Amino acid sequence: MFYAVAAESVLIVHLAFIVFVMLGGALAIRHRGWAAVHLPAAAWGAYVELSGRICPLTAWENALRVRAGQAGYRGSFIEHYLLAVIYPAGLTRAMQFGLAALVIAVNAAVYRRVLRRRRAR
Repeated sequence: MFYAVAAESVLIVHLAFIVFVMLGGALAIRHRGWAAVHLPAAAWGAYVELSGRICPLTAWENALRVRAGQAGYRGSFIEHYLLAVIYPAGLTRAMQFGLAALVIAVNAAVYRRVLRRRRAR
């Protein structure tokens, strides 16, 4: 029971991390201290996507599921839980690069606003 709950907890943390990577820059608009946390998280998220690696949280969740007597899964968190929701059918590597570029562009725009706001003070 413990390992099943732990696996679900890692799943929730992983999803929260993905949301933070995508939208956390908005927190830096209000409180610039968030930038010190968000920028490394966003860099890690971009690195994992662009390199095709599997996030360590996925491996941790799978290990906990196996210890709980459940089946783990192959591939990444996004492939297993979010692929059908986030990515369209027929996803190509080029489309993944485009999505990563979109995330980087959105965050660059947010941080441009953070810097302008900081300079205005």
